[in-house]
Amino acid sequence: MKNIFLTDDDIDDCSMFSDALNEVYTGAKLTIANNGLKLMEALEQTVPPSPEIIFLDLNMPFKNGFECLQEIRKSPIYQDIPIIIISTNSNNDIVEKTYLHGANYYICKPSSYSILKKTILYVLTLNVKQLQQPVRENFVINVA
Repeated sequence: MKNIFLTDDDIDDCSMFSDALNEVYTGAKLTIANNGLKLMEALEQTVPPSPEIIFLDLNMPFKNGFECLQEIRKSPIYQDIPIIIISTNSNNDIVEKTYLHGANYYICKPSSYSILKKTILYVLTLNVKQLQQPVRENFVINVA
């Protein structure tokens, strides 16, 4: 069973992600945090095993995705957890900033449910070695 965290302040996006995940990958436990502060609290309270992957939105209240990314990468306990940025922002400067701060991949939030399902399935079928940060040219995932 994969232990997956999703951090996003948009309730509709969380619901759609959860539904899509359940359709394409039934062996997953999804923990949802609606802001970065809740993510960091959930990580501190998590009894092993830690999440195998974190899907992280950037624009959130209280603690944004950039702050979470930096905090996780500085933590000796959590620094190796793959982090997939999932954001509506496709600005190249933002993508570059997340790459430089150690995100493993970047996904622009898919425009359709079917593409979201394909994207989640693609990410979850990557092996651990493939989840390591790729060269910059392969950093953005686009399965459309």
